[in-house]
Amino acid sequence: MNTTEVFLLAMLLIFVVPFLIWRLGRTDYFAPLVIVQIIMGIVLGPGVLGVAMPEYYKFVFQPDVVKTLNGIALWGVMLFVMLAGIELDLKKVWQYRRESATTASLSLAMPLLFGCGAALLLLAYPGWIGPKAATWQFLLGTGMACAVTALPVLVLLLEKLDILRQPMGQRILRYASLDDVAIWGVLALIMLDWERVGRQIGFLVAFGVLTFLYRRLMVRLQQSDRWYVALIWLVACGFGADWAGLHFMVGAFLAGVVMDADWFGQEQLDTLFKNVLLVMMPVFFLSTGLRTRWEIGGDQGGYQVFFVAGLLLLASVGGKLAGAHIAGRMLKWKSGEASIIGWLLQSKGLIEIIFANILLDKGIITSETFTALLLMAVGSTMLTIPVVHPKLNRAQNRGLVGQASS
Repeated sequence: MNTTEVFLLAMLLIFVVPFLIWRLGRTDYFAPLVIVQIIMGIVLGPGVLGVAMPEYYKFVFQPDVVKTLNGIALWGVMLFVMLAGIELDLKKVWQYRRESATTASLSLAMPLLFGCGAALLLLAYPGWIGPKAATWQFLLGTGMACAVTALPVLVLLLEKLDILRQPMGQRILRYASLDDVAIWGVLALIMLDWERVGRQIGFLVAFGVLTFLYRRLMVRLQQSDRWYVALIWLVACGFGADWAGLHFMVGAFLAGVVMDADWFGQEQLDTLFKNVLLVMMPVFFLSTGLRTRWEIGGDQGGYQVFFVAGLLLLASVGGKLAGAHIAGRMLKWKSGEASIIGWLLQSKGLIEIIFANILLDKGIITSETFTALLLMAVGSTMLTIPVVHPKLNRAQNRGLVGQASS
């Protein structure tokens, strides 16, 4: 086969296998299609398919094919992160700033603390800290990976639970929005390259000036032109951030944060979001799966990766629940609210995988740590619906979910 035929064969695997498992296995309750695609990305990677069928793996995922898939994945994930930035409603956050700030800070700080503790344990063993990482970068990066809340996937989960437009759903989105801002801010700190500090300051100054001009331009354009200009803006911000030594994902998120959803229309944004998930993100999941490794130093059992994934999952879930319960006591929430909010906020989804990809790209974590974080993200997201659904039913029977908090 030529390269085009092999590429199309790889695309068939990407789209056919997860869909059949999701549809025929009826996994939607505990594993939505997004989760199945992430899992299959791991299965089709070198850690599973590469071991079970090494010749077939090398034949399908040849270097030219992988480069093409990585290019599609890069563009798809930039669009996805930009849309996540547009989703942030900072006006609502300001309106409920005391409650939002208290809950968001605690739900971020506690799993960050727990995650840093787990990372500190990993430092005692070889094979987890990346070759280019300072100790503080590894601790903070791993800790923040445990603290991530995946805003776009959270939206899908809230919609599936039928509380997206209810007061509790809107509150949870506000908390997650603040956490998203903090997550990318910390990522920028972790990525700070002191040798390129001049570039980074220049990028931030230029971004501030150009944002002012960009926003004035967008309100004067027709809606059809805004989409095209928004894509130009996305590419420019991604390039600028990467050139400055941060990461193109930081630029993509910043590009979305300064856009208003009203410029495009919520219905069209939702359609684009769903289309990106349908058409491009499955390629990103596979591209991510191709990075997974299961062996430490090549001669020890892959069980260590699973053990570390469990440790990080415990830190993540325990930290989020602890933060939510402390916030609940401070803000006098009703019984059961803190548990629902904590479990929903702990869902990692795609943003944690993106975050871990960046840490791996920059040499802050190893492929083994990346695989453990990937497994933690999958487990975290798979736990959400089965745990929250019965809790939510009990809360709805008590009339809890429909009440707002100020």
